[in-house]
This record gives sequence, C-alpha cells and structure tokens, in this order.
Amino acid sequence: MKSVKIAVFASGSGSNCENLIKYFSNKECARVVLVVCNKRDALVLERAERLGVPSVVVPRVELAKPEVMLPLMQQYEIDFVVLAGFLPLVPAYLIDMFPRRMVNLHPALLPKFGGKGMWGHHVHEAVKAAGETVTGMTVHYVTPQCDEGDIIAQFSVELEPSDTPDDIAAKEHVLEMEHFPQVVEQLVMEL
Repeated sequence: MKSVKIAVFASGSGSNCENLIKYFSNKECARVVLVVCNKRDALVLERAERLGVPSVVVPRVELAKPEVMLPLMQQYEIDFVVLAGFLPLVPAYLIDMFPRRMVNLHPALLPKFGGKGMWGHHVHEAVKAAGETVTGMTVHYVTPQCDEGDIIAQFSVELEPSDTPDDIAAKEHVLEMEHFPQVVEQLVMEL
C-alpha cells in the first residue's frame, strides 16, 4: 500500500498540525510531508521545523496563483490536503486538483456558526451569544463556498450556562485533539 502524502495548511499556532504530524509519524498509511502557511510569523512554522517537516510561507496573493501552488504540490507529491486553522479561502483551481481529497476542520457543528468571518474565537463567542447547550467540531470537504462542503464527521460536547467563550474553545479543542487525526486516517485509508 502506498503511503499517502499529506500537506497541512495552517495560519496560526498549529496545535492541530502538530497533532497530525505526530499521529502520522508512526503510521504506514500516510505522513505529513509539507506544511503550508500564509503568515511568516505563525507558530505553526516553528512546530513544523521542530518536528522535521518542511514548511513554506505562501502569502494570500501567491495562493491565488496556479503557477506557484501547482508546482509546490507536485514537488512534494501531495495526495491529500488538510486545512487546520487555515484562514484564506482556498482557490477553486487548488480544490479541483484535490477532488474530495481536501478537508477542513471547523470549530462548531456546521451548518451553525459557519461561513465568512466564522473562525477561531469568533465562533466560540457566537456559540456563547446564542445560548447553545452543545458545541463541537466538524470535518468537511472543501468547496469554493466557505464551510459548505459535505460533512464527513462531527463530534459534540455539552456546555454549561456558565461556560465562557474560552471555556467553550477549550472543550471544543479537546475534541479536535482526540478525533481529527482519526478522521483523516480513515479518509486516507479509503484512497
């Protein structure tokens, strides 16, 4: 069986990226071989370097250029793309290159709290403001429409009325750490 080569796209601290790199480091089915980030000062770049995974900074304007991204994906022989806290919208040409082989992690139970502007703490603040009693995470396929791809998996956690947005974020993050790598593994095993 061929080992699937994964690229993780991330914009921030990279905790999910690090979790994926470590998870697949001892797996035969797949390995994270590249980290793509749109911010030069993102902590994810330090995490990737520490774990020995090549990383590249691709500013938003460069992301839109097929002549930049297609050779990069080919150079690393990427089979599967995981968006883990990647904020820019991925251009359609790149989504088309990875049909049903590009997934995103969203920190809420879609279709609630998705779409433009719904990322990170904004999501958890919206969950709190709506008085939700449950939140969770969603893994979905990436499409040109933000957070509208087919849902692959969802995991939920109960909330207390006293939970702050930070509490909500912490509870949801536990779900990400526990479930996201296994969902990705299941998907790459089906390739």
